[in-house]
Amino acid sequence: MSIKLIAIDIDGTLLNEKNELAPATIDAVKAASAQGIKVVLCSGRPLTGVAPYIQELGISGDDQYAVTYNGAVAQTVSGKVLINHALSFNDYIDLEALSRKLQVSFQIETPDYIYTANKDINPYTIFESNLVKMLIRYRSVGEMPRDVTVSKAMFVDSPANIDRIKPLIPQDFHDKYYVVQSTPFFIEVMNKEASKGNALRGLAADAVTLTNAEDGVAAAIRKYALK
Repeated sequence: MSIKLIAIDIDGTLLNEKNELAPATIDAVKAASAQGIKVVLCSGRPLTGVAPYIQELGISGDDQYAVTYNGAVAQTVSGKVLINHALSFNDYIDLEALSRKLQVSFQIETPDYIYTANKDINPYTIFESNLVKMLIRYRSVGEMPRDVTVSKAMFVDSPANIDRIKPLIPQDFHDKYYVVQSTPFFIEVMNKEASKGNALRGLAADAVTLTNAEDGVAAAIRKYALK
């Protein structure tokens, strides 16, 4: 059976060890697209943080897709949302209260902004803003609109503080939410239905390719997809 879709993580997979798109990867993805294969980038980032790579790979149109926010959202690369497993306003209230109890910085990401109730904005919140190209809005809990779409929540702090609070997150939060440490300074919290695996279940190949430093994406595409 011919391959119709290739799903690729971004950080540490699509990007090489220098966090760059290698020319070999760009050429292989474009060759796959030219054969009618849909290349779907999957990331914990919002679409704003995925868009530069989509553009560089020449992927466009309402019939091309991206999986964002670690699987919470599946959408066309032009921005039309197809699947959205969001957190509720009550989830935001509970998680923000937990952050104060644990003494860790906290933020949420919506389709348009990063929101934080921390007046002294954490440097890692600024790092995330630069990474995903999304503006930060400071809002106290009382100022947050009840109809806000919370794509994901994040505990954000130094690696030492993240290591400290990780075992302190109550089990009932793990039972209720999808909780994952994505970097040494981020713990992400999402709707239980949100995951890249759920979004792409049944589509992933069992083959293991080369490392990102060895242009593993390009090697896999050329070996398994290109005619």
